[in-house]
Amino acid sequence: MSTTAQGLPKITGPGLKKEGVVILQAFFIAFFTAIELLFRSGPGIITGVIICLVLFGGIRFGRKGTTYVAVVTPPLAFAATVLLYLLLTEGLKPSRLGLDFIASLAAIAPYLLASALYGWFIYFNEKAKARKPKPRI
Repeated sequence: MSTTAQGLPKITGPGLKKEGVVILQAFFIAFFTAIELLFRSGPGIITGVIICLVLFGGIRFGRKGTTYVAVVTPPLAFAATVLLYLLLTEGLKPSRLGLDFIASLAAIAPYLLASALYGWFIYFNEKAKARKPKPRI
């Protein structure tokens, strides 16, 4: 009796377009950030790890030319999610809203910084490889 080991399904096609990368990153960040905000009343390690993972996923599964979008989206999606959550829960109280918003950004700052450094390194590395070398004289 022979058995065929089937691995993970292979992704066919060129990958996600820019819009797909943005939608998936924003969805995962908003979902996990909202869960953590509801249960812990502040973002933490789960949200930070998800931000790093969606950056890697956006770079890995995006088409050629989607690296810029994959790098820029996670911080913007996180900030928009936190701001919307705070507006819904706190209301429009500028002093309280500003403090909570800055505190939420500060809680995730190491993850945002690490993922941004990695993402921008990959982006600029791709741009440098795409350039034609200068002729030597």
